[in-house]
Amino acid sequence: QVQLVESGGGLVQPGGSLTLTCVARTAYFSDYNLAWYRQTPEKRELVAFITKNGSANYVDSVKGRFTISRDNTRNTMYLQMSSLKLEDTAVYLCNVGIVDTSGRYFPLSAWGEGTQVTVSS
Repeated sequence: QVQLVESGGGLVQPGGSLTLTCVARTAYFSDYNLAWYRQTPEKRELVAFITKNGSANYVDSVKGRFTISRDNTRNTMYLQMSSLKLEDTAVYLCNVGIVDTSGRYFPLSAWGEGTQVTVSS
């Protein structure tokens, strides 16, 4: 079972920036596809995912504002967020998953506990 630990959340004003970090406790980090989700009381939404080969994909609402990356030497994934909006407020969680032949991401059962991002003036 992969253990995932997120950090880096906080309170930021609209237009501000934050960088989230997800550290994975596993010997097979480079073999995994990874994703960032965000959870609000209404829904859990896939924000971005990065394949084991480094290909990045984003939900339309964050394209051009968020950047997902990974450092396999540090077992770490990042989410750089800029031009933050009120609607980006959520608990952000990292995940390990599967990418099918159509390029769609499917989460597996390994989730972190999340880090809270609050965008407020």
